[in-house]
Amino acid sequence: MPQMDLVGWIIVGLIAGALSGFVFGDRTARGCLPNILIGILGGLLGGYIAREFFDVNQTVGFIAAVAVAFVGAVIVRFLLAIIAPSGGRRR
Repeated sequence: MPQMDLVGWIIVGLIAGALSGFVFGDRTARGCLPNILIGILGGLLGGYIAREFFDVNQTVGFIAAVAVAFVGAVIVRFLLAIIAPSGGRRR
C-alpha cells in the first residue's frame, strides 16, 4: 500500500474534523480551516493511540484512516472544550 500524501491527509483531516464537529456542535471551533487542523491533529493523536495501545502500525484504506483520525479529533475537540468552553469566541 502506498503512503498517503499531504493532500490525502488534508482531505482525511477535513472529513474527520467535520465529523467530530457534528459530535460537539457549537462548543468548539468551526469553519473549514479549524476542522482541517483539528482533523490532522486528530489523525496524529489517533495514529499514536492505535500504534501504542492496539499495536496497529498502519491504517489500510481510506475509511480506516478517517476512523482513526475521527477518534483522535473527538479527543482533541474534547480537550479544546475543556480548555476554552466558548470555543475561543467572545460575544
